[in-house]
Amino acid sequence: MAEVVVIGAGVIGLSTALALEEAGHSVRILAAETGDAIVSSVAGAVWYPFKVGPVDKVPAWAGITRDWLLNLSRTTPQAGVDVLTRIELADDDRRPWWADAAPDLQVVHDYFGRPFPKGAKLAWKFSAPRAEPRYFLPWLQSQLKAKVQTATVTSLDATLADQKADFLINCTGLKARALTGDRELVGVFGQVVVTEPGELDLGLCIGDERDEHAMFYTIPRRGEVVVGGCAEPSPDTRPLTTSPSLTRSILDRAAALSLKPGPIIRERAGLRPYRPAVRLEPDPANPRIIHNYGHGGAGYTLCRGCAMAVASLLGR
Repeated sequence: MAEVVVIGAGVIGLSTALALEEAGHSVRILAAETGDAIVSSVAGAVWYPFKVGPVDKVPAWAGITRDWLLNLSRTTPQAGVDVLTRIELADDDRRPWWADAAPDLQVVHDYFGRPFPKGAKLAWKFSAPRAEPRYFLPWLQSQLKAKVQTATVTSLDATLADQKADFLINCTGLKARALTGDRELVGVFGQVVVTEPGELDLGLCIGDERDEHAMFYTIPRRGEVVVGGCAEPSPDTRPLTTSPSLTRSILDRAAALSLKPGPIIRERAGLRPYRPAVRLEPDPANPRIIHNYGHGGAGYTLCRGCAMAVASLLGR
């Protein structure tokens, strides 16, 4: 079995480390940040292939992850995974490109007895597992033999040599650009408002991503609701501060959908690590370095599928 060092302790890094340990490898985890400081802690963390590619690989990765999360929802309540019903507004009845990953997908022609809002013609309905980050990330860590070591990595090759590892797995998200020079990787700013449930159904997730400039979603958690959002390409230096005007806009969008969330609990912002196609491959210059980053707004949607793909690259 191989000695492997995983760089990054977000949902991608921790899931990858777990899959590698399950395959019998010895794993170490290095991360500059953990806990509330990472974008995985800000995520709505509901299963939905948003802002991610490539279209020929994502459905398989997403399907593997969905099955894993559904099983956790049945067997492991402490993992913080619950199954929601998702209603996604649409302009026409073309099947979503990721449809094969959600076998229970069906068309809905009625919006709670009213016409569909904002010009939508119909909606897609499917079961969407949601992992609550404050439970799920600690649960992932609890499943690992490896402990997360705090370290700032400035060179993948040097870290591989210093750690005397057989392989290094780069799960550094947006920080991968500085480590690799990858110009296809960009930050996409997102802001959410976390509210009390109010009159929202805690079993129902409503989404409208037809226009990224005015996107909207509700993602219920255990006792609160994440209401969002936005997807704005941004420099890495953009402060992760929330905008009162964007908060008002998000809540106005909720009202336009006849939704009534409760009082605001907190507001959060983060930068999604977006790339037109997830980079999951050995590095051409050093195949002992394997990249697994660029999951955009779908880290929780792809984490297990991509982790298993990494494990398959190492073999047994």
